[in-house]
Amino acid sequence: MQTLWLPDGPLEIVAGTPPGGGLDRTARALQKAIDVAHLVEVPLTVRNVPGDGARKAWAYMDTHRGNPRVVSISHPNLTSDRLVGLADFDHRSYTAIAMLYTEYIAFVVRSDSALRNGEDLLQRLGTDAPGMSVALSTALGNPNHIALGRLALHAGADPKAPLIRVFDSAVDAVADVISGKAQVAAVTAASAIAALGSGEARVLGVSAPERLPGVLRTVPTWREQSVDCVVGAWRGIAGAAGIGESHVEYWVRTLAAAASTDTWLSDLERQGVSPCLTTGAALHDFLERERSDTATALKALGLLRAAPA
Repeated sequence: MQTLWLPDGPLEIVAGTPPGGGLDRTARALQKAIDVAHLVEVPLTVRNVPGDGARKAWAYMDTHRGNPRVVSISHPNLTSDRLVGLADFDHRSYTAIAMLYTEYIAFVVRSDSALRNGEDLLQRLGTDAPGMSVALSTALGNPNHIALGRLALHAGADPKAPLIRVFDSAVDAVADVISGKAQVAAVTAASAIAALGSGEARVLGVSAPERLPGVLRTVPTWREQSVDCVVGAWRGIAGAAGIGESHVEYWVRTLAAAASTDTWLSDLERQGVSPCLTTGAALHDFLERERSDTATALKALGLLRAAPA
């Protein structure tokens, strides 16, 4: 019978974005849920390792090979970066532990933008895609970029035509739009909530299968606007390469307990996302489907550089 591993020192959750960024938001919410419920008996901290489209965080994880006390927030870039030629690693280079939830993409403009609705954005893409500047978070080829590409294709435009401005954080991408430098930001919907609340920004559409709750409930989905654009950005937990089954089991038990707390559930509700804790064989099946589906989407957009091995 396998003995359950217990940590003998501090635990660390790595976030590949700066404080306030999407991956940081996940890490902080998870830390809070674990701490409030007293689920671990050792200190638990969040370490921000931003930069290079979150790839610096994975380089940091490489320095902790075999260390079960350090885990990182995983996300679609871990799959897409290799496919677009930005990295020589993907999710198989680390130890998959869990998927936590999926966020959807919001297309954000300044509150005084001439783009009043989704139809305006599609028309602009169709008539002058090269003149459009779009702010994205973390990296090319991620779900934000794929969602933009689908809008461009629907509008009859070259999906590679818009001028892309890439930022390490969705917060910075939204700020770029508010400053007037980019015309549109394609970011995870929760990252737009603060700017909506302050009245500095509006959302033209979301890539969700149905309307999101809370302050986004009045925003139509792209499906409602007759565009085939349902694209999500998942958030999960991955450990370093070389950790064992008992280490994974410890984290799975801890995450399952955290995911059932009111603290975690209320935080996700505020962000407009629904929990979907997935582990074990189901997680590995999801990641393989994600790799295949992402390659197909990137190929259609002319962004695929490396076929999935």
